[in-house]
Amino acid sequence: MNLDAKIPSGPLAEKWTKHQAEMKLINPANKRKYEIIVVGTGLAGASASAALGEMGYNVSAFCYQDSSRRAHSIAAQGGINAAKNYQNDGDSIYRLFYDTIKGGDYRAREANVHRLAELSVNIIDQSVALGVPFAREYGGYLDNRSFGGAQVSRTFYARGQTGQQLLLGAYSALSRQVGLGQVKMFERHEMLDVVIVNGRARGIISRDMVTGEIKRHVADSVVLATGGYANVYYLSTNAKGCNATAIWRAHKKGAMFANPCYVQIHPTCIPVSGEHQSKLTLMSESLRNDGRVWVPKKQGDNRKAEDIPDDERDYFLERKYPSFGNLVPRDVASRNAKQVCDDNRGVGTSKQAVFLDFRDAINRLGKPKIEERYGNLFQMYEQITGENPYITPMRIYPAVHYTMGGLWVDYNLQSTVPGLFVLGEANFSDHGANRLGASALMQGLADGYFVIPYTMGGYLGSGGLDKVTTEHQAFAEAENSIRGLTDKLLSINGSKSVDYYHKALGKIMWDKVGMGRNAKGLTEAIAEIKAIREEFWQNVRVLGSGNELNQSLEKAGRVADFMELGELLAKDALHRNESCGGHFREEYQTEDNEALRDDDNFAYVGAWEYTGKNSEPVMHKEALAYENIHLSKRSYK
Repeated sequence: MNLDAKIPSGPLAEKWTKHQAEMKLINPANKRKYEIIVVGTGLAGASASAALGEMGYNVSAFCYQDSSRRAHSIAAQGGINAAKNYQNDGDSIYRLFYDTIKGGDYRAREANVHRLAELSVNIIDQSVALGVPFAREYGGYLDNRSFGGAQVSRTFYARGQTGQQLLLGAYSALSRQVGLGQVKMFERHEMLDVVIVNGRARGIISRDMVTGEIKRHVADSVVLATGGYANVYYLSTNAKGCNATAIWRAHKKGAMFANPCYVQIHPTCIPVSGEHQSKLTLMSESLRNDGRVWVPKKQGDNRKAEDIPDDERDYFLERKYPSFGNLVPRDVASRNAKQVCDDNRGVGTSKQAVFLDFRDAINRLGKPKIEERYGNLFQMYEQITGENPYITPMRIYPAVHYTMGGLWVDYNLQSTVPGLFVLGEANFSDHGANRLGASALMQGLADGYFVIPYTMGGYLGSGGLDKVTTEHQAFAEAENSIRGLTDKLLSINGSKSVDYYHKALGKIMWDKVGMGRNAKGLTEAIAEIKAIREEFWQNVRVLGSGNELNQSLEKAGRVADFMELGELLAKDALHRNESCGGHFREEYQTEDNEALRDDDNFAYVGAWEYTGKNSEPVMHKEALAYENIHLSKRSYK
């Protein structure tokens, strides 16, 4: 299959404007004739539903939460990037574009990333108009702070609650369209399959999570904005409900899955404290603006932080990367934290942590200023650990946080299934092998507010859509398939819980497909995942029935999908014989332990095609052409 990214011709800075001018249009009176399904109501989904509804389309929006405002976007803390250059420190659209390409270790499409940088400035204006209370300077102007991988301050923020405030803004726009009747909300509904009619996405099959009823929904186009797959690792910073079922079921219906091995490990998370944990807690990257990361210089040093003098501390990020210091990109900071812990210089009882120390910032700025910037984050940390970070340095360690891989999409955000569009973290398009901090919110809102309203019109305006109802045979087949899967899960009646298998999968993924990967470990992981998946289908115990609220059944379907996705992730990591961004193959590193790319052989997007239950997936390649940026060794020193 030829992967046609449909990138417009012309100069990079003019591609999006040119594309908008050339796309087909639908007049306002005709937009009300079209039905669009949007699955997911986080920043990408809520903004897309609101924008499409505002334009006159009839939208059906689905979420598995009891309210769209409880989407996981609400958990984002630190901020959102935009090339406004309010600080007059040399920022520009090109600078944001370049930083994002470099931060992704030169494994992202130039055209998509430049469009993202262009639209970033519009997102801030849109959000302010919706009432998002961004932090402001004394004179009333919007404030900025710095994030990793940049030498300018371009991150807009609302204390440590930026995701929440942006989601409430998108939710207010969505609620307006719900009130006007342009958007119909389906809360507590989980998408279980996409329906393909004559090669196009024409609807979904959902399960009412309260009653268990399986339902058919028809539309002219389907939009997936369902987030990433970090919970394949079991322990991650994602909410427990976050899952990959929507994108994985779409993959099995023909949507290619791109770069699944690109997984982001966030360097500042509260360390694992025991086997009882079901998730991990993020400490915002913004803390690295004022916090200094260090460990003792001496191996096995068990003294308290306050008893270790400065000349016996190793501020290892500042030492190794003087140009960026503590604000290196996440993959770099995470690998370095792992290296010092592997060197027996970790802190805390587990020795799997490093210090994030605010002593110097408090002495320089005063406690009230630090409290103003990070107060809610400090409170969260103290509630979880029982330690006061104003007095004792935070203990942090890397954890799985975000996935750069996802369903393959072209420049229009359309997957390899015509009519199936994918937004936000659910697609692969903008971040390459590593996402810079504060760019996830930027991508989600750019896709939802400013890209899909145009590209959806271009698709629908091209015509060719047959009249389809839920009585079509394809809907019956999809529904019967879901009912069969439900009956199978409930009938196994084994001896082990769903969580048992999810934990077992997560351990394999973290140990062998985590921060450090090698051919031996990846080969073992593939075999072990296959074995545990076979045992799952023979011995899992799913409680209850299908005709009721049943969280055990919900989790079983999601974990079954995670097992298949986890195997593909490991295969993708095994095939990519290089290190880049969040994908670190231990065999491919420089003398000073930095990622060693192989641009001659791996400067491409690897998109995997599903070929059947017992068949090996087939990889297709989209070559990455760099016309405006010179490929070079990524350095933050």
